[in-house]
Amino acid sequence: MSEDPEPPRGRRKRGLSEDERTLWETVARQIKPLRKMPRPVRPHPPMVTAEPQPDKPMTTPRPVAPLVVPKPAIPPLVSLGRKERSRLSRGRSEIDARLDLHGMTQSRAHQALHHFLHRAQHDGLTFVLVITGKGTVGADPERGVLRRQVPHWLSLPEFRALIVGFEEANVGHGGAGALYVRIRRPRG
Repeated sequence: MSEDPEPPRGRRKRGLSEDERTLWETVARQIKPLRKMPRPVRPHPPMVTAEPQPDKPMTTPRPVAPLVVPKPAIPPLVSLGRKERSRLSRGRSEIDARLDLHGMTQSRAHQALHHFLHRAQHDGLTFVLVITGKGTVGADPERGVLRRQVPHWLSLPEFRALIVGFEEANVGHGGAGALYVRIRRPRG
């Protein structure tokens, strides 16, 4: 007696339809690879198309909508931990760099701050000190503009990608006229 071979167990792989292949190629073009090395492109095997059956009406394929990739969420700001703040104020943790904004206009200070934080992130720094000055001279309400503006700027999305958080500095580092800023590690 001859035994019939047992059919293979498991699922049978099916090939991709033309719509699925087009969708996959669209998605694959929009994705940024994690590795720096390019992957070799594999040629697709030619698809064999069967002639349409006369009893089934031909339908036109639906157009594929472009894939919308959501932007990554802006990371939230966090306050410095009690230990970090204590170590900075007592000199046990090093302040890696300082930026003094005294005497700058708002636009110049904004540019200098952005460039400084970008460079600090690029150089792998952890803590920097941004000196705004106290700006309390007499009763002039226009004084201390940078002291009020810099914390506002640091909360903007353009800076939140560069920093983890910030807090008012200890008296020894300038007190209300300076900020400790923790730099975010660069991604990738």
